[in-house]
Amino acid sequence: MWPLRFDLQSAIVMGMATASSLSVAWWLTHHEPRAAAAAVPDPVPMTSATRASHGTPAQIARAADGHYWAEADIDGRAIRVLVDTGASVVALTREDALRLGLRLVPADFTRTVETASGPVMAAPIELTHIAVAGARVERVSALVVEEGLPHSLLGMSYLGRLSAFEARPTGLTLRP
Repeated sequence: MWPLRFDLQSAIVMGMATASSLSVAWWLTHHEPRAAAAAVPDPVPMTSATRASHGTPAQIARAADGHYWAEADIDGRAIRVLVDTGASVVALTREDALRLGLRLVPADFTRTVETASGPVMAAPIELTHIAVAGARVERVSALVVEEGLPHSLLGMSYLGRLSAFEARPTGLTLRP
């Protein structure tokens, strides 16, 4: 068994991440969606064809900071993301959304998302695809966070559509 390390900074970061994820999950289950922003297509019912992922398993090495960082192909652009199983959805920074060609206006930010830092506005979008080293998922729900998100998050709207993902001390495996 590997040694367990505990330090106050790690506990605070984990607590903040958990509180943020729980607040987003609560909000998503307790709020009716408002009128969709112009950048958001109509939701598509999930079928076995749209739900399935495809490709080859992806291996992501654990970084020195203890996190899993990945270079994701999002709609044909390389975006660095933090793999976050506590995030309900893929969350993009405003800067990464601009790199993807999304020209969002203030009226697109129709959802209030509760985070550990307090409420922030977000724009719901649907991404054509996300692929991480071969593990590809089509039509992924996501949010663009207006401000305050330090880096984009690869959340459960992608991870939950894989057949499996497995974390080990040295890395993470994504199985389409």
